[in-house]
Amino acid sequence: MHSRWKRLGNEQTKTALLALLPSFIIFVAFTLYPIVYSLYLSFFNASLLSPNRTFVGLTNYSNLLQNPTFQKAVKNTIYYTLGVVPFGIALSLLVAVLLNGRLRLRSFFRAAFFAPVITSMVAVSIVWTWMLEPNYGLINNLLGLIGIAGPGWLTDPAWAMPSVILLSIWKNLGFNMVIFLAGLQNIPTEIYESASLDGVTPFQKTLYVTVPLMRGPIAFAVIVSMIKSMQVFGQIYVMTGGGPANSTMVIVYYLYQQAFEFYRSGYASAIAWVLFVAILLLTLIQNRLMRTEA
Repeated sequence: MHSRWKRLGNEQTKTALLALLPSFIIFVAFTLYPIVYSLYLSFFNASLLSPNRTFVGLTNYSNLLQNPTFQKAVKNTIYYTLGVVPFGIALSLLVAVLLNGRLRLRSFFRAAFFAPVITSMVAVSIVWTWMLEPNYGLINNLLGLIGIAGPGWLTDPAWAMPSVILLSIWKNLGFNMVIFLAGLQNIPTEIYESASLDGVTPFQKTLYVTVPLMRGPIAFAVIVSMIKSMQVFGQIYVMTGGGPANSTMVIVYYLYQQAFEFYRSGYASAIAWVLFVAILLLTLIQNRLMRTEA
């Protein structure tokens, strides 16, 4: 009897491994191998245009950390992240609280807020570029109706990054909203009813009841938003190209330039690994802080 179950277990294991083999091969070929190969390339002076490469050790990493453009890209990425994550999370939570209540056309508003999430970033960025055009764009024309001279949103170094941040908050608002709505619907209504009997105002309910009970979803949304912000690329590529005057140059766009405009694959691989380590460390630290607070 024991040998029969053992034989059956071995057969099931073999069947499972055989079924997983195609996916494993695809994973190794298109995910694991490129990751390992990029780490290998980061120690070489290599180009996409030439098969020849020279081992340089950590030179790519040292040159990268001393490069003024990369330092500017790091500062801009941090600026973008600090602009998108806290304001985006707060706004998404507010919208989720409002749409979780008894509101007319609630389903319509939920769909409307979520629609940008499933819309192509390229398409959205092109539309916003037209809207933010300084001379004929919709935004400046509306501001002109009330006597305000609109800035050069994407042509002024002071306004270019805030413009990209505004787009990103609007684009990702629906994603975090869905996460928060799921969390809000798991909060027992009895808690709010007890708070109402104690004379708690709606604002106090949100601050002292909803936010503490939503710590898990908020932590998840913060970590995901931070990772996405550190890897921002599409809107930068379409709307500003890293300009004006490198005011929107971020790490991933700098990586793209080095890899596919200057063909410095070894140097670009070093950028990718520095970004990976930075995101990993920040995520681990943030996760530890969230657990400590919990």
